[in-house]
Amino acid sequence: MTETTATTGPAVPEPAVPEPAPTTLWVERTGTRTYTGRSSRGAEVLIGPAEAGAVFTPGELLKIALAGCTGMSADNALSRRLGADVPVTVHVSGQADRENEYYPALAEELVVDMSSLDETQRTRLLAVIQRAVDQVCTVGRTLARSTPIDLVINPGPIPEPEE
Repeated sequence: MTETTATTGPAVPEPAVPEPAPTTLWVERTGTRTYTGRSSRGAEVLIGPAEAGAVFTPGELLKIALAGCTGMSADNALSRRLGADVPVTVHVSGQADRENEYYPALAEELVVDMSSLDETQRTRLLAVIQRAVDQVCTVGRTLARSTPIDLVINPGPIPEPEE
């Protein structure tokens, strides 16, 4: 009979995973109070006042960012328990206080069919979703903390965007 002895050698370090380059974001003026928001990944969004038509207002983009972040934060838990193709809609609303120009409150509603779950499973999933959103929704966490914003106004010529 042959005896085999397991030996362990020196630990082999995991190969370093390069961090992706940060995404550059900017807006370019396209007309009176209208802009196109761009990312270095090639994404675009049209921004302007509601009367400009098929554009998002800045406030709408804020709300869409919150709803998108909530959905993305809950997505793993939802798809793991309800299937990869589970339909999910996140509604978001909030009226601006025009006298003070801010949103005093925003409301979200995540709509998903949980009828296939029993009461215990549903309660557990609701808790997991809430915890996930509370822990990893960067937009919601930022809004809740009232993050300071540092605005620098550069009076020089406009540089060409880096690609």
